[in-house]
Amino acid sequence: MKDIDDSKAPLLDHLIELRGRLLKCVYALFITGAICFYFSEQLFAILVHPLKEAFGDGGGRLVYTKLYEAFFVQVKIAVFGAFCLSFPIIANQLWAFVAPGLYAKEKKALLPFIIATPFLFAMGASLAYFVVMPTAFHFFLEFQGNSSGLQVEALPSADAYLGLVMQFILAFGISFLMPVLLMLLNRAGFVSRAQLIGLRRYMIVAAFILAAVLTPPDVVSQLMLAVPLLALYEITIIAIWFTDRKQAKELAATESADAAN
Repeated sequence: MKDIDDSKAPLLDHLIELRGRLLKCVYALFITGAICFYFSEQLFAILVHPLKEAFGDGGGRLVYTKLYEAFFVQVKIAVFGAFCLSFPIIANQLWAFVAPGLYAKEKKALLPFIIATPFLFAMGASLAYFVVMPTAFHFFLEFQGNSSGLQVEALPSADAYLGLVMQFILAFGISFLMPVLLMLLNRAGFVSRAQLIGLRRYMIVAAFILAAVLTPPDVVSQLMLAVPLLALYEITIIAIWFTDRKQAKELAATESADAAN
């Protein structure tokens, strides 16, 4: 069998290789983390831009209530940035470790999903940053004003704001990976297109429950996550239809070739 890579190395060699690849991932995290920490002020300025736009010209401010809070905000930015920047390196190291044990067809089937993962995550994060966050922040800030003779003013802390931004970006980025998960389950034979169609009504409920858990407790944010999730679910069903059709044609061509021989 030449389909599979020659890999008869003993267990110890595999463990040594795994250790080397894990070290590369750790090095990537440390290097990108150090770079992000150095540019943490610039990165925070990018993250705070949607809130600044929502406050408008000359309005709004961020505060910190603990003496060490501002420093740990920079640390969190560095960790978050390191995760995002080093993800392609980590995924490449994982692929390089797993690939020798896969058949050629398995490699061909899995590689598109590896490539699609960062793009789908970026799509979800971009939707959160450019659309959802500005809309949600405008909605939240509408509650400022005068209430019972008292002035109500939004004074978010830097740490709380950063946590909210990270929640938005991770929630949308990870949720947008759903097509990859469903396609992999379909390729592995765990779920079929007919089953996904039958589960559509349950997916509608699950999408709104997931949106309620992952986003802040406001209807606007929840709808902005639930609706794209449902759209991605339908797109996945269509994509599986195309892949099933392609596989059926390949199988028919193989059977015809075998019959001719």
